Amino acid sequence: MAGRFLTLFRPLSRFVPEVAPPKRRVGFNEKIFWTLMALVLYLVMSQVPLYGVGLAGGMELAALRVIFASNRGSLMELGIGPIVTAGLILQLLVGSGMIECDMSNPEDRAMFTSASKVFSLLFIGFQASAYIVGGVYGALTFNTALIIFLQLLAAGMVVMLLDEMIQKGWGIGSGISLFIMAGVAQSILWDSFGLTPPMADMKSYGFFVALAQTIARGEPIMSMVIRIDEKGEALPYPTLLGFFATVAVFLIVIYMEGVRVELPLAYAGYRGFRSRYPIKLLYVSNLPVIFASALFANVYLFSQVFQRFVGRGFWIDLLGRFDPSTGQPIGGLVYYVTAPRGITEVMADPVRALGYVSLMVAFCMIFSYTWLEVGGLGPSTIAKQLVDSGMQIPGYRRSSKPIEVILKRYIPVVAVLGGIIVGLIASVADFFGVFGTGMGILLSIGILYQYYELLMRERVAEMYPAFRRFFGG
Repeated sequence: MAGRFLTLFRPLSRFVPEVAPPKRRVGFNEKIFWTLMALVLYLVMSQVPLYGVGLAGGMELAALRVIFASNRGSLMELGIGPIVTAGLILQLLVGSGMIECDMSNPEDRAMFTSASKVFSLLFIGFQASAYIVGGVYGALTFNTALIIFLQLLAAGMVVMLLDEMIQKGWGIGSGISLFIMAGVAQSILWDSFGLTPPMADMKSYGFFVALAQTIARGEPIMSMVIRIDEKGEALPYPTLLGFFATVAVFLIVIYMEGVRVELPLAYAGYRGFRSRYPIKLLYVSNLPVIFASALFANVYLFSQVFQRFVGRGFWIDLLGRFDPSTGQPIGGLVYYVTAPRGITEVMADPVRALGYVSLMVAFCMIFSYTWLEVGGLGPSTIAKQLVDSGMQIPGYRRSSKPIEVILKRYIPVVAVLGGIIVGLIASVADFFGVFGTGMGILLSIGILYQYYELLMRERVAEMYPAFRRFFGG
């Protein structure tokens, strides 16, 4: 049974808007339609400026905005950040045992889902208030601030409902994954083919446009390795080094997605039927990176708010110090949870680079391990699912215990090792200026792979309904 804390959300969940699950089987083409409609709505919202603010550029949290499907000054200012933060907090509370919740129990899972929705709404309101009060939009009148708050609140609720609509069976996959993939794709396309420079410097165009200009002017192509300004300082623009690093990261992540251990299985109902259960190296997929990024983003946000209203002090400086002229972090914890921009910044302060990598890898390991039980991916849960579906390991009796013992040899180790790998890829890739950020590429490839599997599964289930029971449909 759910703990007392989660049961508190039962009455509150009645007032939270929700999407009703389909009462009929939704066809493959219809799922594609609703998934595309959700994607189109997200893309439109990411280009609609907030009333009273307008679209604006800005380098603050640029890398994290990519994976949070956020666009500065638009209705998607908050992106999926509040939803991810709510899930992060509940995951930590459940994983640490502070909240009693048996994720294998349908009632507990329902209470966990309700608590996640209420928490998401609370964090949408909180982050919207923090952005306004923290001076992100400058000095505002009360009426303008109220209008901006209501816009952010409404947009956040729409994102939450779109994600719920897709996950409840109207679409394919999840809205969060879909929006992340769209945000990363936009960023990569802009870094590659951007025609409008964000600054007056001609070298601030997208990589291929700037490369064509360099060749047309007869300048050496090697000048694109690291793009510098007139003062000789490196610019955070797409470079030749970033292009080759992007290709390399794509190949590495695609290879890692295919590495797996396969356990032989037999189907008890049909003699001679053999199958395999794959345990991927990236077992928990990209969730650890999302949760770690959400944690880092909130550290950044809280430090800015505290510095603005509390002022300088030992504990505030320990959390984060910012350059008054540029607003960039120059010290404290915030300095070490934001990635250095390019190889020149890494060489200028290798301690910061090492600290960032260490923190990213450590938190990815922690979130990978704790998500096993919270996400229903632990050995006991998987063993029960296999037995319930009629599968068994050849040579062992048909029981969840022997299967669980075997899975315990692999799953925890693979989860921790996968967390280390995704943490290293997500952090180190940014040092070389990859397009769309290292975290973005890591997440997008994982999401594309998941969507490929889901689309194939849906297609097979549509053509051969008898297979639907094997897919849990």
